[in-house]
Amino acid sequence: MTPTHSQPNSNASPYAPEPLLRVTGLCKRFVQRRNFSRSKFTVNAFEDVHLQLCRGETLALVGESGAGKSTLARCIALLERPTQGNIALDGADLLTLDKKRLFAIRRRIQLIFQDPASALNPQLTACEIIAEPLAIQKVGTKKQRIERALQLMDQVGLETAAAQKRPFEFSGGQRQRLAIARALALEPDVLILDESLSALDALNRDLILQVLVDLQAARSLAYLYVSHDLRLVSQFADEVVVMYQGRIVELKKTRELFARPAHFHTRELLATVHSVESTLLERSA
Repeated sequence: MTPTHSQPNSNASPYAPEPLLRVTGLCKRFVQRRNFSRSKFTVNAFEDVHLQLCRGETLALVGESGAGKSTLARCIALLERPTQGNIALDGADLLTLDKKRLFAIRRRIQLIFQDPASALNPQLTACEIIAEPLAIQKVGTKKQRIERALQLMDQVGLETAAAQKRPFEFSGGQRQRLAIARALALEPDVLILDESLSALDALNRDLILQVLVDLQAARSLAYLYVSHDLRLVSQFADEVVVMYQGRIVELKKTRELFARPAHFHTRELLATVHSVESTLLERSA
């Protein structure tokens, strides 16, 4: 199926907001070697991806495991280089920038991983973890970086008295808040959340979701939210992209997607949600 959103819209409103992030024709292929052989083969992680994201909006990226969601997120965050295509931020093609300009613009796109325990340096304190991106980008003095780190801890609901604690001294929910604070240190325009709420219990998930909603409202942040949890997506996202076998098969406003799913894989994902909800209702009856 060729997604309809990949075609230019000649009837688009002249008053529609200009996308902050635009991804066009993005592909990622891995060349692998066969076991006990010199022959190689190519694996397509994803191909021909087109999407766009405006300030203050949340775009959810959903699909089965192995659909290419996390690899796409890493490519957009410039942690991996795509095989072909374009990634434009405010109209600037990031894949054509020289190293100096790319280093400067990296601060505008930050990624928050699913497992903060593995993403945070266990040898650093909470304050040092948050301030580290500022030091790398040579922002401010050491004193200013510490002040900024303490401000961010407060913004994400962490006690500043815990600034000298190390990651293992925090709970899972607190570590995720710490990861969010670190990602916010450089005042990015785009936050990519790669299953960042999926490992949390319901209480922590709801608390952190509210933190993200409040931060987005205050800063007009754009979120690309990678998830398999459609129940959470229904609360959080403005639009939903459905990936299947490395391709985008559907992109709609969240309410429309849930009401009128067009692709069979979208219907399968929604059926799974309804099945889980029915089971929970039966158990609580």
